[in-house]
Amino acid sequence: MKLSQKYDTSGLIEDQFEPGSRGRVLKNLLRIKKKREMDAVEAVEHSRVLPEILGKYSMVHRFTAKDICDIHKAWFGSIYPWAGQYRKVNISKGGFPFAAAKYVPGMMHELENDFLSKFTPCRFAKIEDIANAIAVVHVELVLIHPFRKGNGRSILRP
Repeated sequence: MKLSQKYDTSGLIEDQFEPGSRGRVLKNLLRIKKKREMDAVEAVEHSRVLPEILGKYSMVHRFTAKDICDIHKAWFGSIYPWAGQYRKVNISKGGFPFAAAKYVPGMMHELENDFLSKFTPCRFAKIEDIANAIAVVHVELVLIHPFRKGNGRSILRP
């Protein structure tokens, strides 16, 4: 096997675009080709699942990496076949490379053990401590970027 074939991700559905989308819309279960339409569908799905997600976790819940995957799947599961699964392709934005895909599972395990276990449930007396906990977890998730799509919005939107 050639080295270039060994690392080829073109066979992975999460690395394919919807035919006719001019490389702007990832392959999806709804066969949507227009970016604006996909953005609208994702926003509707977010609004639909948000009450369910908020109702699922109590104020004393200790979040896990699995919870993060479950939230992603709840939001994107009717749109993308890989929703809720860690990405298998390397990605970047604006020239900034996120964590290599092969390290994502281990990094999410570390996130759970080092940060989620420490900062959730988020029950601190001082607002500064709450802000610090949110900032630390947020930055870690942004840098790991565990999913092919929806990372920033999953992190930013309550």
